[in-house]
Amino acid sequence: MKRFFKKHMPVVLFILLLAVLWEVGTRIFQIPHYIIPRLSDVLVSMVENSGLLARHFVITLGEALLGLAISIVLGTLSAIWIDSSSLARKTLYPLVVASQTIPIIALSPIMVMWFGYEIGSKIAVVMLFTFFPIAMNTADGFRSADPDIGELLRTMGAGKRELFLKWKIPSALPEFFTGLKMAAAISVGGATLGEWLGGEAGLGMYTKRAANMLRGESVFSGVLLLSAMGIMLFLAVLALERICLSYRKESKVGQ
Repeated sequence: MKRFFKKHMPVVLFILLLAVLWEVGTRIFQIPHYIIPRLSDVLVSMVENSGLLARHFVITLGEALLGLAISIVLGTLSAIWIDSSSLARKTLYPLVVASQTIPIIALSPIMVMWFGYEIGSKIAVVMLFTFFPIAMNTADGFRSADPDIGELLRTMGAGKRELFLKWKIPSALPEFFTGLKMAAAISVGGATLGEWLGGEAGLGMYTKRAANMLRGESVFSGVLLLSAMGIMLFLAVLALERICLSYRKESKVGQ
């Protein structure tokens, strides 16, 4: 418990300090509620609308998770193809990089035109946000594999399958999780943007409607929940990373 408090207490104290500054600052400077509402009013709004917020939260979370899951599959497959094919390295890799020069918000309306106003357009926008960090980081992880280890495995009779499973994948896992943590955090932004452009439910739509009615407390309630969702997804990936990469710590201890 002492170790836990020592590790997390600075973060907790900093958040409490921001909360106090938010509440006191809005009272002292008498900032209108539709610009920056008091934190206490935001919390009251969250409690009063907890049922509605919970339903919107689940919808946005589902969109983010579905888009992220598809990006994991497509991004990993693309990285494998880029690593195993010189043609893909010369064609697909530059195209994926060049695609990031186009503002995602400019592509989002196209996703709405293609997939309509249902969940498909939201998932597509999430994929626009999350595909790149997963694919590029995983491809870099494959490329960073130690060639000496690969050569050693070949001399021991390892085939393509063994090389991929015992050499490439372990080498790429740290980079894969780096990209996945980035993708998990920004997937919420993709889902929110998709809801803003066209949707009937979700926290993005909730905050948009509240902003149109100048309900600052409701807007900030949705924003805080979106932030909490992004942090939750990031921490979930971080926990999964520690589990999957625990063998590295064990190997270091063994050495």
